[in-house]
Amino acid sequence: MRPLFRTACRFVLGAVALAGTLQGAVAQESYPQRPVTWLVPFAVGGPTDAIARTVAQRVSAELSQPIIVDNPAGAGGTVGALRAARSKADGYTLFVGHIGTMAAAPYLFKGLKYDPMKDFVPIFRFPDTPMVLLVKNGARFKTVNDLLQEARKRPGELTFGTAGVGSSSHLAAEHLAATAKVKFTFVPYKGTGPAMTDLVGGQIDAMLDQTNVSLPQIQGGRLTALALTSQSPMPQFPGVPTLADTDLPGFLASTWYGLYAPAGTAPVVIEIMRVAYMKALADNAFTDALRKQGIDVLPNDRVGPAPLREFTVSEQKKWERVIREANIAVQP
Repeated sequence: MRPLFRTACRFVLGAVALAGTLQGAVAQESYPQRPVTWLVPFAVGGPTDAIARTVAQRVSAELSQPIIVDNPAGAGGTVGALRAARSKADGYTLFVGHIGTMAAAPYLFKGLKYDPMKDFVPIFRFPDTPMVLLVKNGARFKTVNDLLQEARKRPGELTFGTAGVGSSSHLAAEHLAATAKVKFTFVPYKGTGPAMTDLVGGQIDAMLDQTNVSLPQIQGGRLTALALTSQSPMPQFPGVPTLADTDLPGFLASTWYGLYAPAGTAPVVIEIMRVAYMKALADNAFTDALRKQGIDVLPNDRVGPAPLREFTVSEQKKWERVIREANIAVQP
């Protein structure tokens, strides 16, 4: 009986393994069979929404299925993040996370009801939107050094606009002040639009904003770019150095984005979505259009699931330190 029992066990185990293999093969062949929803946790028309829709449209073409962008905004993006974390892990509801929701939120919000690392699986990293240090066109500050020297002479007197407490522009500005050992008076606005309006009007002295949002204002002669927060200079900003190339070596900050799935999503779904994105990145017309908007297209070896996970962890450590040292706290 024992040989017969062992034979039966091997048959059952083999059948289970074969079923799993067939199921994976079927999923790979058939996904997606219907439209996929990407949850973007910010308002329609904003910078995150704009880049998400641009990428979604191109990836959708590779998948031959529509990608629907839904915008459950609120509480610094955490409303949408929680909804995504609680979504069914079937590949049909994915989340466009970014610096705030995936790196800063655990340290900004007390009692956060999701865990960026436990509740999500990374799929791919979008192109970045670095930031640019801006002053009014014709301002007395001609260089980064001019601005920082005056800030050192007059601690707390220079005003620095932000998109709100805990926003990516606020975090980057706090990081800048701490790194340069200066003190600004931060002025929170309800978004970068109102802050930029006041900067153009001379009501505030400086601000950091995303490159793709700022570029039209710079090209229109209303604002002057003093420096970029990117790793290297960008051709769309001729003659503008990086902060890392001034007297702040190693300074980096960007509003970055990534596509994530609820934990438990099948690896085959992650791979299909990743491959579709890599095909999109191989389209020079697509990437050239992004670069012209002031968006930084990353090398292929920095965009997959593993690099995105590692980057998310490193960003959490970085912004935890900045938030703790600046004593920043917001209510969800």
